[in-house]
Amino acid sequence: MSTVTEQVRSHVDSKPGVHFNALAADLDIATGQAQYHLRKLRRAGDIVAEEIQGKTHYYSREYDPWERRVLAFARRETARTILLHLLEAESLSADELADRLGVARSTVSWHVSALADAEILEKSYGERGRVVVALSDPDATQRLLAVVRPSLTDRLIDRFTRLVDEGLAAASDDD
Repeated sequence: MSTVTEQVRSHVDSKPGVHFNALAADLDIATGQAQYHLRKLRRAGDIVAEEIQGKTHYYSREYDPWERRVLAFARRETARTILLHLLEAESLSADELADRLGVARSTVSWHVSALADAEILEKSYGERGRVVVALSDPDATQRLLAVVRPSLTDRLIDRFTRLVDEGLAAASDDD
């Protein structure tokens, strides 16, 4: 294997769930170069790729599909924060999550729906029909969260999304 291919594989091994743009930025390699080496590693069966919520994430083969989804969401700051709050509190209403995160209810709703669709958390309805969420497997989630540190790129994209969401929410409140 070439040195760059080894660097890409090592990066994927050390940062499971890393998405394409973060990998290329972290390794400071061109998009085409990243594509070439990732394709080479995938064909050899050394890594696995999975598209989750519009981003392609890369993993070593040791992770099953559910674990890959948890790792991908753990790289997104808001989703990761939701998971951490649920580890601490076991279950929370969507309103409580919005208050704890300091984000718009619509942001929490979007993330909760995505996490529920991925079977990472379970939604139920509490008193007065309020959505209550809990982790589907808290122990496994906690173990996987310990593996992930979101990259600067991931955090910046998530914060930009929050700003846009807050701006839209403020605009709708003015109506």
